[in-house]
Amino acid sequence: MRSYIIGLTGGVASGKSEVERRFAALGIHVEDADRAARDAVDVGSEGLAALVDAFGTGVLAADGSLDRAAMRRRAFADDDARRTLEAIIHPRVRVALREACLAAPGPYAIAAIPLLAEGGGREAYPWLDRILVVDVPREIQLARLLQRDGIDRALAERMLGAQATREQRLAIADDVLVNDGTLADLDAPVAALHAQYLALAAAAGG
Repeated sequence: MRSYIIGLTGGVASGKSEVERRFAALGIHVEDADRAARDAVDVGSEGLAALVDAFGTGVLAADGSLDRAAMRRRAFADDDARRTLEAIIHPRVRVALREACLAAPGPYAIAAIPLLAEGGGREAYPWLDRILVVDVPREIQLARLLQRDGIDRALAERMLGAQATREQRLAIADDVLVNDGTLADLDAPVAALHAQYLALAAAAGG
């Protein structure tokens, strides 16, 4: 019987990783899109070859791997470049995530997808049974990003501007976890969602 699959998303500095850790601590398999994206452009991969075809060898480091910093700078500076990058990586990530989640042990699995709203939402991920959005007010998100990354406000604003809006993420949510407090405040809502997902998975025969 296939696993019941929860899509987990949220904007940068929203606290997704902390939520992931809590589900993992409860024994739930979490498959991360960022890790799948790295695997999709490993040395020798079709994904890396496609990036070189699209952007040239300037996106490669000296050892032949992807120069992630150079690629990131290019993508943030040019909307067309970002769209090309996403068109190469997102389809490969979707396939890898789905296969890993379907094969996961346990009553349900979590696919952690930071760019779920940007990457097509439910249309692009029809195999998600439910979507959980970690939500945070923009000003708190901005403050956390400044503190976490040590960047200036202008860059932080650009990073937020390159992502889906809070409203766009909430529009695809089945469940919303508001993370505007301390890390300890996450424990109770994650436990409640875990109980809910166990019941839904059981009802679905997962």
